[in-house]
Parts: sequence; C-alpha cells; structure tokens
Amino acid sequence: MAHKKPIHETDLYQPVRGYLEELGYQVQGEVKGCDLAAVMGDDLIVVEMKTSFNLKLLSQAVKRQRVTDSVYVAIPYPKGGKRTAAWRDMCILLRRLEIGLITVDLAKDGGRVEVHFHPHTFDRLKSLRANKRVRYSIIKEAEGRSGHYNTGGTTRTRLITAYREQAIHIACCMMRYGDMSPAQLRKIGTSPKTPNILRDNYYGWFTRVSRGVYRLEDAAREFLKDYPELVGHYMKKIAEAGREQSAEQDEAK
Repeated sequence: MAHKKPIHETDLYQPVRGYLEELGYQVQGEVKGCDLAAVMGDDLIVVEMKTSFNLKLLSQAVKRQRVTDSVYVAIPYPKGGKRTAAWRDMCILLRRLEIGLITVDLAKDGGRVEVHFHPHTFDRLKSLRANKRVRYSIIKEAEGRSGHYNTGGTTRTRLITAYREQAIHIACCMMRYGDMSPAQLRKIGTSPKTPNILRDNYYGWFTRVSRGVYRLEDAAREFLKDYPELVGHYMKKIAEAGREQSAEQDEAK
C-alpha cells in the first residue's frame, strides 16, 4: 500500500498565490519574514501558512497585524471537514483575533483554495449580548451548587452539576424517610423541579410505586457512597428542615 505524500508549507504557497493573483494582487513569498505578501496599491495582505493549525501559526499571524489589518492563516483543508469541534474552536479563536482563514484542498484541482472568512473587527459587546442566555446559564449553574465537588480540568468523570445535586437532595430525603411524594419532598426543602426530576428519572434513581409516590433505587445508594461529603451536607440540611417543622407544629398547638 502506497503512503500518501506528506504535505509541506510550500505546497500551499502556489495555490494561494494563484488565487490572489487572479484577484489582481502582486504576490511574493518570504517578504520580511512573511510567508506570503500580496500588494494592490496601498492594500497589503499577509498570509501565514502551516501544515496544521497550531500556536506558532497564531503567534506569527498576530505579529503580522502590526503592519496590516488584512492577515490570514492558510492550512490544508481538514480531513474531518468543517463539522468537528476542533474546526469550530479554531474558527472562534481566529475570529476573536480578527484573523482570516484560508484552506487549501490539495486533492482537488491541484489545490482548491477556499476563504472561509475575512479579518473583521471583533465586536465583544455584540458577542456578549448574543450569548446572554449562555452567560446566565453559567451563573445560575455556579450559584446552584452547594460546594466544590468537581475539579477544574478533569475529563471523563461524573460531574456534580446543580441538577444532579437536586436529585441527590431528593435521594437523601428518601434515604431518611423512605417512599415519598413530590409534595412531601418540596415541603422539606427540595427543588421546585422535584416533580420533573422524579418523572424524568434521568439517572435511573427513582421508581414510582403508586400514584404520586416514588421509591429510591439501589443505583442511587451506590452512587452516593462515593460522595459522603455531599450526602452529609444534605442530611444536615434535611435534619434542620425537620427541626424547623417540629418547632412550627409545637407553636401551632
């Protein structure tokens, strides 16, 4: 089986050069440290080329922004196409840095050039407004957690989200009191989402044993063995709620 010829930066030069010359630019390679410089009157385009997207390419492109606003990076067309997370992340970063993106597909027409986007001024305020819902969801999630049960940077581990904490609170209540209804759970302080959490049973922790009454499954008990601190937090909270209810009942007598 024949091995594919490795791609070099120089393989990208001719297709990009030809593309810009068709637009009317005078193109030269290796000009004052720039991989490619294209000139039309006072208009200067600089293109930095690499066989893959990396930090060195970004660093070079940012340096070229000292001399022109029209800076592009050129890379081979990605094998995984444009639907991968890596592609999306790369585009977000380049747009944020106001750098244009060119790809070259060397397998087509001797090097098909595609300009995915041009350098444009990044409007940070517009971006914040557009992502207001995401911003709110992050704040709400952070505020909804009761403690530090996740370590930043970890992957492939079970995260303790605010939603999971709400389910754990319910599970702890059932560990203490047995089968319960959503109304009973809400009365001792569980989340307003309690009926939905029980009904959806996302983690497989709850089983409906009769109309409006749920039982805790062993799967939840096994899970909670790994989080004694979190269980202790909610057991304490449940005990406090119980004492408050008892005090209110005594006052009502």
